[in-house]
Amino acid sequence: MDDNTEILDAARQDNVTRILDSAERLFRHYGYAKTNVADIARDLGMSPANIYRFFASKTEIHQAVCGRMLEGGYQQALEISRRPIGAADRLRQYLNAQHQLIVTAMMDQEKVHEMVIVAIERDWHVIEKHIDRIHELIEEIIRQGIAAGEFAEQDAAAAARCFGAATVNMCHPQMVAQCLSKPNRAMPGELIEFAIKALR
Repeated sequence: MDDNTEILDAARQDNVTRILDSAERLFRHYGYAKTNVADIARDLGMSPANIYRFFASKTEIHQAVCGRMLEGGYQQALEISRRPIGAADRLRQYLNAQHQLIVTAMMDQEKVHEMVIVAIERDWHVIEKHIDRIHELIEEIIRQGIAAGEFAEQDAAAAARCFGAATVNMCHPQMVAQCLSKPNRAMPGELIEFAIKALR
């Protein structure tokens, strides 16, 4: 790759980042439905045509914004998965952190919640990719827990899928919202201990 190509790639990435930063800021402030490409262009002092050089549609911008948000959650989970503590404690910390992220970053900010719900309802690949990556992290933690004697011998991949399904109320924005509004639902701590006990 020559210097000119590197400069062009860096300039393109800078523009993409600026567009996504602006879009996320406007989505958070006005809501996804009330923000259009012209608003993002105006915020950046450029024409809508210039935005379309980088993204084909508002939907594509939204997907990229959601991808960035999910990446932050994944990196948090990855860091927890590498901590030098037992497998059960890493699973506890992951679930507590994930639940807190949903509650503070999404439930407390209605506009962010709207963005995520739209993405989930449209069954976007960025959501599926995130779930797959999280399952892989959980699978590895469970596999290490089995090797250390913390968990019973079992299929780690199947266990990870079941663990995810058993604790989905803590990680799915719509379910978190419903559980917060209904006091007779299982509490986060109860769900965590139930799921971990099942691995033993």
